[in-house]
Amino acid sequence: MQQNRSVTEFILLGLTKDPTRQKMVFIIFLIFYIGTVVGNLLIILTIKFSRTLGSPMYFFLFYLSLTDGCFSTSIAPKLMVDALSTKKVISYNECMTQVFALHFFGCMEIFVLIFMAVDRYVAICKPLHYPIIMRRQVCIILIICAWIGSFIHSIAQIALALKLPFCGPNLIDHYCCDLQPLLKLACMDTHVINLMLVSNSGALCSSSFFFLIISYLVILHSLRNHSAEGRKKALSTCTSHIIVVVISFGPCIFIYTRPPVTFPMDKTVTVFYTIGTPFLNPLIYTLRNAEVKNAMKKLWSIKISSERL
Repeated sequence: MQQNRSVTEFILLGLTKDPTRQKMVFIIFLIFYIGTVVGNLLIILTIKFSRTLGSPMYFFLFYLSLTDGCFSTSIAPKLMVDALSTKKVISYNECMTQVFALHFFGCMEIFVLIFMAVDRYVAICKPLHYPIIMRRQVCIILIICAWIGSFIHSIAQIALALKLPFCGPNLIDHYCCDLQPLLKLACMDTHVINLMLVSNSGALCSSSFFFLIISYLVILHSLRNHSAEGRKKALSTCTSHIIVVVISFGPCIFIYTRPPVTFPMDKTVTVFYTIGTPFLNPLIYTLRNAEVKNAMKKLWSIKISSERL
């Protein structure tokens, strides 16, 4: 890491200073984190071993669940440890690593959600060309491009963070490291860097959100020409996707598309998209998707039967 600072560590103020509330924070986020890991792992294993979930939509859902699990893991364990600690210290290198992970997996989730929207568009609006356009080789190439694009985005964010000189104080009024709270501690004019942040993360969130909303509006408009049964199935799938898009992009746009100012609700909004969204995604995709639920039941029944033999 570049040594562009005199500060070697930061102190995270966390979500609350009250000892009783800190214990509550630990218990609540432990439950959320376990639910996130178990829920996403269950989807990953179901898609991996089920023969009925081989379509491109579930190929992308596999990577969405993988990304959500990694995204939450980059934040939640540190948050829980700090909730039980008197001094919430994070080293400079660990802070930069967390910034990288936060943006890498966040960007990856954006790309996967875009691919899922494209998949639904082709399946509903271009059904005759669907097997050719969304063949497995194309899906694999898209995922590889998503990994590369996420890496480039994260490197750009780290490059901005490494330009910041920290002379003190080292108190981060947050529970994790990100560019917005770090900008407040930099002993330099951060106006240009904030503009670069908005043009990078802010533009990525905003443009992707509008692209996805327009895509699903086009899809919903095209459903008029489908049968009642086809409309019902497509609406169920698209509704799940739209819910995930809104809860994922709303907080992201709020945080990254504004001047370098802080609001009292910033921590709550960040909690929602770093902890809440990875927890909710498996629930949304399983509770509203009959194919996933049936595949889970089938795999579970096979497992029970094999244990009895």
